[in-house]
Amino acid sequence: MSLKQGNKAPDFTLLDENSKEFNLYRNMNGRACILYFYPKDFTPGCTAEACSFRDHFNTFRGLNIDVIGISTDDPATHMRFKKQYDLPFTLLSDTDGEVSKLYGAKLPFLNVSSRISYMIDKNHKIASVYKNFFDGEAHIRAMRAKLEQLK
Repeated sequence: MSLKQGNKAPDFTLLDENSKEFNLYRNMNGRACILYFYPKDFTPGCTAEACSFRDHFNTFRGLNIDVIGISTDDPATHMRFKKQYDLPFTLLSDTDGEVSKLYGAKLPFLNVSSRISYMIDKNHKIASVYKNFFDGEAHIRAMRAKLEQLK
């Protein structure tokens, strides 16, 4: 079950595409972010979603919102994916699927994440949740619409 708006975002530590530790509360201390979970690097839907976040990255950064992608791919795969598509944001490796499970994003019986996005405010509270497995680009539209509401 996914978390809901108003819940405190669970803290976690994962490796990024450079195999460096990323801790949500420490790295995002006082900063808002979008955590987006996705199934697999280099698949058509996930590539379109990542590229759409890339194409709208300056909008989010202009509002001091970081973008962070999470899947069960390993750091080396994330690094290739990031380089090939010139992704300007962090990709985290949830290889055992535990963080995906914590956020209600783990597909049953498979070690891959579902497609779900969370907007997390600077106090680590969930400001918005959007879930749509088949339309990755809709996640960007949903996050941008939420930002318009908050203005």
